[in-house]
Amino acid sequence: MNQNKIASLGIIAFILIILVIALSNSLFVTIDAGHRGVLFKRFSGGLDMQSEPYDQGFHVIAPWNKLFIYDVRINQAEAKMQVLSKNGLNITIDVSYRYQPTPSKLAFLHNEVGSEYQTNIVIPDLKAATREIIGKYLPEELYSSKRETIQTEIFERTRDAITKKHIILDAVLIKDIGLPATVKEAIEEKLEAEQTALKFEYILDQERQEAERKVIEAEAKSKANDLLNKSLTANILKDKGIEATLEIAKSPNSKVVIIGGGDDGMPLILGN
Repeated sequence: MNQNKIASLGIIAFILIILVIALSNSLFVTIDAGHRGVLFKRFSGGLDMQSEPYDQGFHVIAPWNKLFIYDVRINQAEAKMQVLSKNGLNITIDVSYRYQPTPSKLAFLHNEVGSEYQTNIVIPDLKAATREIIGKYLPEELYSSKRETIQTEIFERTRDAITKKHIILDAVLIKDIGLPATVKEAIEEKLEAEQTALKFEYILDQERQEAERKVIEAEAKSKANDLLNKSLTANILKDKGIEATLEIAKSPNSKVVIIGGGDDGMPLILGN
């Protein structure tokens, strides 16, 4: 092999090495944990909509193709917005929400929405749902009894909207509802008055129940006494007296017995 041929092979090898180094970022791709990739085939149909997204790990990709990587972990964010209540009061509401792209639908998400899906889909739909739901309630309902119900309704309304765009909503939590100070004080006073009224109603109810119990108890005793008086005839009383006398007579204590000493002819027993 002559020197010219060796030099040519060396130049070709050098060029190949340069090309591999230059294209290494395109050829060799590592997908981190919690991420998945969607392949764009430049010369064979664009996005690969049929295959499963590339999983985490090391992959070799043709340099003319491109791999779009998505974070498929559950992400958390917060949103603060101004909304109107049912009676037109301006309210500030802070919500926290958790979301993630549907891992098996990344190609469709990338094709229809793109990587800015949080900004373009999640936040607008969350705000729209919040305005719609809050607009059905009065301030005092937002502040107290209906808070969990409102939170659930916002979650369901937002979830139904973004699921169609291949996004999963994990949760929506209301962190704070900001009302004007005067309105907040009025609501607190009303709630306190309601609690006081409920307390007194409870006390009165207990008193009524106790009074009814005493009436029932007295009526029962009266009926029992009537039945007892009707059943205690003279013969029954004398029979009971004889039984009692016999029991006393069996006692070992010293006693004096006077036969026929009582008004009813019963013996009198005088003991220590």
